[in-house]
Amino acid sequence: MDPARRRHYRDFYDGAPGTGPVTVVLGNCQAESLRVLLSGSADRSAPAVRIPPVHELTAGDLPPLHRLLARTAVLLSQPVRDDYRDLPVGTRQLAAALPRGARVLRWPVVRHTGLHPYSAIVRHPSDRAAVPPVVAYHDLRTLAVAAGGTGMPDHGPGALREVARLSVAELARRESRDCDVGVSDVLDGVGLRAAHTLNHPGNAVLVMLAHRVQEALGRDADAADPGRELLGGVRAPLEPAVLDALGLDAGAARADWTVDGTAVPDATVRATQLDWYATHPQWVDAGCHRHADRLALLGLGGKP
Repeated sequence: MDPARRRHYRDFYDGAPGTGPVTVVLGNCQAESLRVLLSGSADRSAPAVRIPPVHELTAGDLPPLHRLLARTAVLLSQPVRDDYRDLPVGTRQLAAALPRGARVLRWPVVRHTGLHPYSAIVRHPSDRAAVPPVVAYHDLRTLAVAAGGTGMPDHGPGALREVARLSVAELARRESRDCDVGVSDVLDGVGLRAAHTLNHPGNAVLVMLAHRVQEALGRDADAADPGRELLGGVRAPLEPAVLDALGLDAGAARADWTVDGTAVPDATVRATQLDWYATHPQWVDAGCHRHADRLALLGLGGKP
């Protein structure tokens, strides 16, 4: 095992300090952010232990995971399907390994395309972990060019508002179906603070999520903003037309991506990814199929 990984997750691999109950927060990168916020609470009855994100778990991680579950009083999990990535780490499967009386609270995978209506995530069964270069997001305009289209959107501001509405509605639908708490209702109200990228919510959303988790557990909602953006390492461009359509301050627009504090021109990202599509055409087909409705809504479905 990579020594740096073992050090970073030492409480997971070597055992959390003490012998008392703990909280496990399971999910993607949002899970670690929720853990950080809960760890700042005055309630230390079941401290949250840092664990690897679910998509990084391996078969070798199962023994330490089950040792931790044997001490777990609260499992806070995003909805994870059974046998995720061929491992028995689904929410239902891990809940079955908890001690009698332990609580399970499901919270959502927060995705929001309102601020970034052209941004998308595309998976292909040949390699579900593969992402395009530079940033791990596809741009529907670039995808349209790779598919033989012009890549020039043909829509008015109403289409941008509809993308935002549909994004919130889809999150609300998943929350209603799969979760015990949700935050879809706060996204419109926090405006520019809603998201840095489509799957990296801003602190305003994460803190509200933490409060709702605490309240659902019967605890004081005392999670506080840590003074740093928890998921701000990558920030997507904000386009004036999008902000204007949503009634937000167009002066906050930015043309570049920011990756770990470094500006990366959007043109560089799109050119590099267009080259990648030439050698990975299956992602073009998958993306056009998966996001056909949004491509059509944004006027990107046609060819020259």
